[in-house]
Amino acid sequence: MELGGRQSVRKAINHELSKLFNEMWDMDVNRLMPGKDYTIDLQGKAGATQQGDGAVQDSAARHLFHNVNEERLKSIKTFATFISLLDNYETSTGVAEVVTPEEIVENNCFLDAVLATEVMKLAHEYLLKKKLAKPNLADFKYQLYDIWFQLYARKEGDRPDSCGFEHVFVGETRRGKQILGLHNWVQFYLQEKRHQIDYKGYVARKNKTRPDKDDQVLSIQFSWKGSVKPIGSTFIGVSPEFEFALYTVIFLLAEERVTRETVKIEEYELQMVVCRHGHHIGTAYPVLLSTSSED
Repeated sequence: MELGGRQSVRKAINHELSKLFNEMWDMDVNRLMPGKDYTIDLQGKAGATQQGDGAVQDSAARHLFHNVNEERLKSIKTFATFISLLDNYETSTGVAEVVTPEEIVENNCFLDAVLATEVMKLAHEYLLKKKLAKPNLADFKYQLYDIWFQLYARKEGDRPDSCGFEHVFVGETRRGKQILGLHNWVQFYLQEKRHQIDYKGYVARKNKTRPDKDDQVLSIQFSWKGSVKPIGSTFIGVSPEFEFALYTVIFLLAEERVTRETVKIEEYELQMVVCRHGHHIGTAYPVLLSTSSED
């Protein structure tokens, strides 16, 4: 009965977006393959906890990422340029960001690399059909820069302390108590390697078995810089351009402050959540609803 009830609340699958995102998935030649390019170690199921808790049960003594082929990461232009952006941000909200000329160059290098991929070209074509993007690539790049890299104040009255890219891909902390964003697997892996992140275990969905080490979308619990994120969903292994394209499309299609689109990508049924902050991305992440291989 409960399952039926939950189904009725769930938004119908958006077939048009599902088709587009599956084409992007198939075109994502830079995606890393589980068991080949990286290995994850899921360990135990995370315990219940609240945002901001200091001490929580640790169901995972080891790292989530057992190994990642860094040579392959560094050899792919979008990953290499993406990684160079990760250390450009002051992660505490309320502290003004300072953007140096070098960082602007790095942002542009990343966007150039992303725009050269088939995944982003597909997103651009789709947005053109919807009259939501400029046909000229330089104009489209400017649009992307504004959406993702333009600084804004997360809280009214603060100095510009945040941008969409920082929130989604790098992560931020609020008053040392709360983790905001950090939905990217590369940042997770690099922070874990530096012992900044402590993986606490996987978060299982109701009536579902444990996830599989080949799953490329996971719900996990972790602590970062002394705060706990009770549940964070993340794609695993996907390229930066895949996530970038996905969130950009949803952002430009919607006008409301919070958009939730249910899509099926491969065997994963996901609710894609995108929040706007004026003309910029506030946050964006996947919520794993179910994996059909388990049904």
